[in-house]
Amino acid sequence: MMGDIDIRITGHTGRITLTRPKALNAMTYDMALAIEDALTAWAADETVKLVIIDAEGDKAFCSGGDIQQLYDTGRAGDFAYGQRFWRDEYRLNAMIAEYPKPYVAFMQGFTMGGGVGISCHGSHRIVCETSQIAMPEVGIGLVPDVGGSLILAQAPGRLGEYLGTTAARMSAEDAIYCGFADSFIPQPKWAEAIDLLESTGDVSALHAFEDPVGVGAIQDQQPQIDAHFGGETLIDIRNSLRAKGDAFAQETLKKLSRNSPLSMACAIEMIHRLRGPTADIRRALELEYRFTFRAMEHGDFLEGIRAAVIDKDRNPNWQHAFDAPPTLAATKMLMPLGNDSLTFETTG
Repeated sequence: MMGDIDIRITGHTGRITLTRPKALNAMTYDMALAIEDALTAWAADETVKLVIIDAEGDKAFCSGGDIQQLYDTGRAGDFAYGQRFWRDEYRLNAMIAEYPKPYVAFMQGFTMGGGVGISCHGSHRIVCETSQIAMPEVGIGLVPDVGGSLILAQAPGRLGEYLGTTAARMSAEDAIYCGFADSFIPQPKWAEAIDLLESTGDVSALHAFEDPVGVGAIQDQQPQIDAHFGGETLIDIRNSLRAKGDAFAQETLKKLSRNSPLSMACAIEMIHRLRGPTADIRRALELEYRFTFRAMEHGDFLEGIRAAVIDKDRNPNWQHAFDAPPTLAATKMLMPLGNDSLTFETTG
């Protein structure tokens, strides 16, 4: 376990460091549970003034959840393992979003999927020159989850729909603009910033290290994105892009055509439902869980993993065609789960 994650108290800080750089710090089930245990203990520990989460290696803070085990159990017909994994992971995401102490995440390189869930709900989210943040789940037959659907719903204009369906990667500038990060601190300054946080326990010390940022590529494209992604459904978005046919539209259609039509249709529906003042992290996670609970049995998840990770043929055989995106099937994936609904209680 200690080979995957290093949890300790240093000075005034609770420190969590992901230590699987060769696996791009992909998060295992045990790592998620260990983080939850630490956060629970530190919330009640008066010596811990704030929490810092970071990761070893240059390539990734956390590239996502470790999906091999999910695939193996799902292929064997054991859907309960995945359902339990997602339930416990989402409980952790809610805990981070609602944490009573400052929670500082340092996100270098790739931060994707499950990595977003353990960083982008924190109170202080730091990016640098190499940061690339994305919600690429629709490419493997899932939906933007780990509470990411809420951040997408709150992004400016229609950037949420665009990011959630194309799996586009955000630079540091775009991540700040879209609400996935707060500030840019050049990576060479990170060690000094962390030392100061550890010795003072004062999160405002970060301000001295921050640099201003410019306009990112996605922000630059926002007028086009807003024009095409304002429709009610995936069909509306597809039709708008096809009618335009310019370079941006063609490139965007290419991105969309790779991903699961069922997942994209559901992602759009979820973002629309979560847009507005009443949405919060728990509502978002509960909605996401409706999809992930059904993802192996009724969705494209197992086929998506097979094509991307197992056989690596990049040629998934999705249940639905991009030319005939599902409406009814998408609605069914997001129906309430009744007794199986997500709760945020710790279970055995």
